[in-house]
Amino acid sequence: MAKKTFKGRPILSGKLEGPAMVSHIGLNTLSTYKTVMFGGVTDKAVCSDGDNKDLYGKDIGGAILCIPQTIGSTTGGFVLMGVAKLGLAPKAMLFANHVDSLAIGGLLMADIWMEKRIVAIDLLGQEFLDAVNTGDPVKIHEDGTVEIG
Repeated sequence: MAKKTFKGRPILSGKLEGPAMVSHIGLNTLSTYKTVMFGGVTDKAVCSDGDNKDLYGKDIGGAILCIPQTIGSTTGGFVLMGVAKLGLAPKAMLFANHVDSLAIGGLLMADIWMEKRIVAIDLLGQEFLDAVNTGDPVKIHEDGTVEIG
């Protein structure tokens, strides 16, 4: 696979490497982490959103999530902060589109209140989401550059 490079907007910067976990539909934060937040499962972050065929049943704790955006209710920010506090949050969230206000609220609360940074970059574009596959090596740079491959 040839290396592909994309430039996004760093929301919470960081330098990371790891395998991608990709969802081609919006990540419903509450449905995804329902069993972690409300089901008593605190050792893994297995995606419990049956509507997300890309991630359902997979442990996404510590993942580099590549998603179009988050969707769902106003609990989304609280859920991200909660999974960060439990140590089960993704390492990074890479958004093809704009980050939404609920996600950024949770990411900032996790970063500031829990001292648990989830690297976040948005505006990577649909081409990024079309190019990346689950398992692909991803390298994230502080300036918002993301390399695949």
